[in-house]
Amino acid sequence: MPRKTAVLKDPLFLEHDPGFDHIESPERLIAVYRALARPEEVKAFFFAECEPADYDDLALNHTPEHIRRVAETAGKQFDVLDPDTYTSPRSYDAAVLAAGAVITGLKLVAEGKADNAVALVRPPGHHAEADQSRGFCLFNNIAIGARYGLKHLGMKRILILDWDLHHGNGTQHSFYDTDQVLYCSTHQYPHYPGTGSLGETGVGKGEGFTLNVPLPGGQGDQDFARIMNELIAPVARQYRPDCIMVSAGYDSHISDPLGGMAVTTAGFAYMTKIMVDLAAELCDGRLVLALEGGYYLQGLAEGVLASLHELSGEGGMQPEAFAAMAVAKRPLPSLDAAIAVAKKYWTF
Repeated sequence: MPRKTAVLKDPLFLEHDPGFDHIESPERLIAVYRALARPEEVKAFFFAECEPADYDDLALNHTPEHIRRVAETAGKQFDVLDPDTYTSPRSYDAAVLAAGAVITGLKLVAEGKADNAVALVRPPGHHAEADQSRGFCLFNNIAIGARYGLKHLGMKRILILDWDLHHGNGTQHSFYDTDQVLYCSTHQYPHYPGTGSLGETGVGKGEGFTLNVPLPGGQGDQDFARIMNELIAPVARQYRPDCIMVSAGYDSHISDPLGGMAVTTAGFAYMTKIMVDLAAELCDGRLVLALEGGYYLQGLAEGVLASLHELSGEGGMQPEAFAAMAVAKRPLPSLDAAIAVAKKYWTF
């Protein structure tokens, strides 16, 4: 059944340019936007205008000192916020709009103006801490969006799934002590940023509401299908979120230069469909994806389109291919270990 999928994109995101042949370059979104410009794609989606975040929105997740530091880069030809994180004259504006795009997507979904939404933004966000830019990320787009949903859109519980190759340290730390956000991450480990071990499960009211699946590398479509079906879905059904959000990184693609995973376009389609189905079952379809990593341009563009097609319900993965994805099983000790930890807090 066709669904109304909002796509948040803007040329301003291309003006964040770290330079020096930085791998997190405008070319990433140019590849995605070019694929979306095909007539059949233009007809398939609702292209909504992004609204920039304001200071109060940013302050939901970031310290005044951090917001001021990033704002100081505006208009500068070059600045360094972190050994990996550089800025250009309009990087601050792009970062403010990226955070706002995620909020815009949430508002559209919460108000019933769209069934689901995808924020195709740069710079990415999930490594940004409350007080520091890190790992190509200036502000934490998905964390700001989640806090906005909790404060302004009547949401009480939000599930964030982070399937980027890298652990979302900033997002985890943002919600480590609360049960209002269930943060689940699949990531290569040990790998940048070095966080995301099995023992990181939250503190205080948040204990058990952070679930990490650290993977050694080499995992592919069927491995991720198992993680979705055997861990994420059972916990999501118990948590019963008001909205599902995804830090959608495509750097676990088999050809990505920064990673060692083996996911293909079909794997990204599968993971998206699982989230679509869970959202339909648990929270009236409310689902928002925010783009994170992905540095093999063809794989990034194809992965994003595969996710979009599953979100819209048009075409995408055929039922037989979907069913076959989860049939074959091979030993996956990392998943077994993650489930053993999760059993302390959730029923399996």
